[in-house]
Amino acid sequence: MSTDVLICGAGRTPFGRSELSGRQLAVAAVNAALTDAGTAWPRVRAAFGGSDSAGLADTLVAQLGLTGVPFVNVKNGCATGGSALLSAANAIRSGMADVALAVGFDKHPRGAFDPRPEDWGLGQEYGTDGLMVTTQFFGMKIQRYMYDHGITPRSLALVAEKAYHNGARTPGAWRREPVPAAEILDSAMVSDPLTRFMFCSPGAGAAALVLCSPEAARTMNGPPVTLRSVAVRTRRFGSFEVFSPSVPAGEPTSVSRDASAAAFEEAGIGPADVDVCQLQDTESGAEIMHMAECGFCADGEQEKLIASGATGIGGPLPVNTDGGCIANGEPIGASGLRQVYEIVQQLRGRAGARQVPGGPRTGFTHVYGAPGVSACTVLSR
Repeated sequence: MSTDVLICGAGRTPFGRSELSGRQLAVAAVNAALTDAGTAWPRVRAAFGGSDSAGLADTLVAQLGLTGVPFVNVKNGCATGGSALLSAANAIRSGMADVALAVGFDKHPRGAFDPRPEDWGLGQEYGTDGLMVTTQFFGMKIQRYMYDHGITPRSLALVAEKAYHNGARTPGAWRREPVPAAEILDSAMVSDPLTRFMFCSPGAGAAALVLCSPEAARTMNGPPVTLRSVAVRTRRFGSFEVFSPSVPAGEPTSVSRDASAAAFEEAGIGPADVDVCQLQDTESGAEIMHMAECGFCADGEQEKLIASGATGIGGPLPVNTDGGCIANGEPIGASGLRQVYEIVQQLRGRAGARQVPGGPRTGFTHVYGAPGVSACTVLSR
């Protein structure tokens, strides 16, 4: 039996604020993915999906149709979408299903995330001391990285400037107005060195994918994209993570390095073969660090690459062509599948004003989140 997995349908909703519930957004994304594939809900043989705070994915059958399909709930922080995708891919590979669905969705209230220490295996004192505030972690992590590798605040601003520029070209993005680097640098400081316009915002949105075996793909309408690999990893000892109570001395380990290396090994290619990529950018420093952690450059090379425009849509390594989390916001359950949706459009040549020139053939996606989990994919046409 073939183990190839093809993505035949991809759908997403606009991200940002919405009067619709998270579940309603999920149903809209699923129906968009089914329409893109040219099929209907009864054809789906297995489904996997979830959200962080917007409800249970399996209840979507009340609106999609009571077909008896096995529907498994997934909740894995920022890797929820990637974990749902891994599960759906394994359903195809194992022969459990020839058509499977992955869906991620969320709807967060205004303001910063407000996690509870006990949900992360931490004592209450961790929260009362203010360490559950994620912006502090991101500020500390990028400060150390900038010191070690010569990254300047201007590079942080240029990453965010690119995000807003690309978001302006993305119909479903939340932030659709370009913001110049000078204004980003001058915006209010949140957690030094990160200013207000360098962060993404919690929001609402959904994304869904229809996965098929090669045989089933022949009956679909959507031009298929091959899912060459999908890998999910958790932190190893020595990592410096969100909600990590301590960090040992020495060179830290990286869950993003582990997940990306596993994805590239499974796909049988390396970072140099990638034509377009999506990297987690909870804030602009994260994109900079993840460029190196995922193997696209050495630590410290980002300063020159970013200044040269290499990571822009027309550059040799386009990163976050849809504006990433900074322009789209972050509905936690949906972000990973939004990334894959974007790469599918790029490989199909359907990305419109944000299309990478030259006909990209290989794409990569990466998400990272608390308490040290990462999901990566490699796709090709």
